[in-house]
Amino acid sequence: MAEPTFAQLLDDFEFLDDWEERYKYVIELGRALEPLDDAERTAETKVQGCASQVWLVSNIEEGGSGPVLSFRGDSDALIVKGLIAVLHILLSGRSVRDILETDVQAELGKLGLHEALTPQRSNGLAAMITRLKSDAARAAG
Repeated sequence: MAEPTFAQLLDDFEFLDDWEERYKYVIELGRALEPLDDAERTAETKVQGCASQVWLVSNIEEGGSGPVLSFRGDSDALIVKGLIAVLHILLSGRSVRDILETDVQAELGKLGLHEALTPQRSNGLAAMITRLKSDAARAAG
């Protein structure tokens, strides 16, 4: 399955009636992610502040208008892997400037995720966002 754009994700969420359906959809997005190799699951790539095990591997490439951040991620929890997929759709492959200027929480708010996530999951999601913003800031110099 090809990764949807964030606009398509918003449309899909509108179409799905309830949170159980949306949860299943987010989990499916996570299942479509390529798993990380064991060698990539290190202390450096592990995200602190998540209840589940979460690893994010960022890659910076030079783009036409400056550095571009792409990332891959994995988790031992299906819903968290799905949240990584949602962040991937929203942020991966964008310029570090775009990532730093994006209000990720506001964008995710359009999906209504915060109402459906436990406080623990919301904290983990915030930790993943902080990590990606930090990687982008480091790349921006």
